[in-house]
Amino acid sequence: MKGGFTEEHLYLAYSHQFEDCIFPLHTSISLFLLSYCDCKLFKIFLVPASDSTEDQLFGKAQPYDLEVHFISRCKLPLVVQSCCLPAVVEENGKFCRAGLSVVLRHIIQKTYQAEPSKKFALELLGFKKTCLKACAEVSQWTRLCEISIPQAVEGLLKASPDQCQAIPPEVLLFEKKLGEPVRVHNDDKIRRQKLQQQKADDNTAVYALAKTARKKISTEEAKTGETQDQEPASLELRVAFSKLVVQEIPVTTNREPSHIRKTKTSDLPPLEHIFAEGLYFTLADIVLLPCIHQFLVFSKNNNKKLFHLPLVSRWYHRVQEVPGVHSAAAKCNMQFLQFPDLLSFTDEQLRGFYTNPDDVKEEHEDNPFLGGPRPTMTKLMESGIEAKFSPHPCPRWTLDWNSLPAAVSPGEGKMSSDRALRKQQQLNNLVSIVTKLSKPGDVIVDFCSGGGHVGIVLAHMLPSCQVVLIENKELSLLRAKDRSDELGLRNIWFIQANMDYFKGTFNIGVALHACGVATDMVIEHCIKAHAAFVVCPCCYGFIQNTVKFTFPRSLQFKDVLSYKEHMILCRFADQTAVRLPPERRLIGKHCMGLVDLDRAWAAEGCNYSVQVMSMEPESCSPKNNMVVGVPV
Repeated sequence: MKGGFTEEHLYLAYSHQFEDCIFPLHTSISLFLLSYCDCKLFKIFLVPASDSTEDQLFGKAQPYDLEVHFISRCKLPLVVQSCCLPAVVEENGKFCRAGLSVVLRHIIQKTYQAEPSKKFALELLGFKKTCLKACAEVSQWTRLCEISIPQAVEGLLKASPDQCQAIPPEVLLFEKKLGEPVRVHNDDKIRRQKLQQQKADDNTAVYALAKTARKKISTEEAKTGETQDQEPASLELRVAFSKLVVQEIPVTTNREPSHIRKTKTSDLPPLEHIFAEGLYFTLADIVLLPCIHQFLVFSKNNNKKLFHLPLVSRWYHRVQEVPGVHSAAAKCNMQFLQFPDLLSFTDEQLRGFYTNPDDVKEEHEDNPFLGGPRPTMTKLMESGIEAKFSPHPCPRWTLDWNSLPAAVSPGEGKMSSDRALRKQQQLNNLVSIVTKLSKPGDVIVDFCSGGGHVGIVLAHMLPSCQVVLIENKELSLLRAKDRSDELGLRNIWFIQANMDYFKGTFNIGVALHACGVATDMVIEHCIKAHAAFVVCPCCYGFIQNTVKFTFPRSLQFKDVLSYKEHMILCRFADQTAVRLPPERRLIGKHCMGLVDLDRAWAAEGCNYSVQVMSMEPESCSPKNNMVVGVPV
C-alpha cells in the first residue's frame, strides 16, 4: 500500500531503443506522462520482446527518477498475458486495464486521487473528462492519436535516414486537423470576444496579458537557460495560457457592445488551435508529443518536410512552453529541437505552406441517403433473399432465479422490476445456449460486458469454466467486480479495454446488445480465435462503414445491395420499440432479420455454421435477435 492506495503494477512493452526514445512509442508516451505527473504510485515493469534481452540495454533512455524493473512475458500475470501492453493490474488481482488510452487515463485519475493538489493532471482529461475516452474503433481522433500516428512514426523510423521518405499521411492529417476551426463548450462567447478584438484592431492589451501569462509559466524554462520565441498574442493564446496558470489572468467579463452581441453566430470569426484538441493542453498533446518529436528528429535535416507542416511545428514549440513539459522531457532524456526559421513566418505566410485539405482524405465518410425500406426489401426478395429465423433449441429453459444468490440477479442493479424481469429472460436465452455449447475448462469471454449481467451469471453457473469480462467503461466494470467479490467468484477476470487489446485464446464469445458495429467486432474476434459466438445485436442504426468493416458483410448481399441501401435496412431495423404501431414494428423485425442474415452468411464464408433466432419470449426486448455461430 502506498498512501492508502493498493499498489498496482504497470507493464510496458520493450522492443528497442533509438537515441532518446524507448520503443514501442506507447512505452515512451506512458513514461513521459508518469514523469509529467511526477507519479510514483506504480511498480513499473518493462517486458522485452525477446526473453534473451539483457537488462543493460535499458540504461540510456530510462527516466532517472522512475524505478523500472524487468520481467519476461512468460512471468506476467495470466490476465496480462491475454492483453496488449501497456497494461495495469493490481498486485495478485484479476482486474486489468489495457491499451494506451485506458492506461493513461487511469494514471491521471490515480495521480489526482492520491494528490488532489495536482489539479493540472486532472485537467489533462479535458472538458467533462472525456479526452481519448471514446475507443479507437468508433472515434477517428482517438484512433489517430492512439494508433495511427505512433504506428506511422515507428514505420518511418525503420527506414534508413538517408532515404527520401514522404511525410506519413497520418502526420499530414494531424496538420490538417490543426488548421480546422476549434469547437469548445463556450466558443460563442470567446468568438465574440475575438470579434471585438478584431473590430478594435488593438492587440496591445491582449498582448500584455498573454506576455504576462507566458512569463508566469516560463519560470521553469528560464531556470534552464532556455528562452522561447514570442509569437504575436491572440485571444486564443490568452484563454489557453490563462487556464494553465489556474486562471491567474482574469478573462474580461465586461459585456460586449451591442453590435457584437447582435452578430450572428455564423458570422463570428473561428477560433484557431493552440493545442491538439483546441485551446487547452490535454492528454492528446501528451500522447502526440513523443511521436511528433521522433518524427522531427528523423526529419531535422530535411527542412522541405517541415515547411509542409507549419502548424505541427508551431504546436511542437508551443507545447514546450507548458509548465512541467521541459522537466518531464529532461527526465526522459528527450532533447527538444528548435526551428527558428519556421517560427519567423507570419500566420499568413504559414497558410501559404498549408497542405491542401483535398490531399488528405478522412478515414470515413458517411453519405446521406433517402428512401424507405420497402424498395430495398423487394430488391432482396426478387433475388431470393428473405429473413430466415431458426427455431429456438430450448425455448422454455430458465434459470431458477429464486434459488440463486441475490448478487447474481440483474435486479440487484438500479432498474425497475419489469426491466429486471426482461433482463432475466434475456439471460435465460444466452445462458441456455452457452451451457449447451460449453465444456469444462473452456474460456468464455463476455464482450461489451457492461455491469457484468451475463458474465457473472455464467461464472456462477459454470464454475469449471474461466469467464472474462471485457468492457471499456470503468465504472460499469467496477460494479461488476463488486458483485463478483460479494459472490466470492474465483473463475472470473475483468479487463477494462477496447476488445482489440484482448489477445487471449478462448472458446466461446458472448455479447448481449453490443451496439452497432460492436456486434461485428465481436463476431470477427471470435472467428479469429476459432471460437463459437452467441450475440444479441443492438443499435442497428449505428452500423456504418469503418476502417475495419464495410457493409454489406456477405458476398450474397454485396451482389444485390449498395452500401446506402444496406444502411436503409439498418436504420429501419431500429424501428421495433413497443410504442410503435404493430405494422411498423413488423417491418423493423424483418429488417433486423435481413441485417443479421448478412452477418450470418459472412461468418459462414469463414467456415462457421450460423443460425439467426428470436429470443423467447420475444417481448423480453425490442432487439430480440440472437445470432449463434459454431466453427465447422
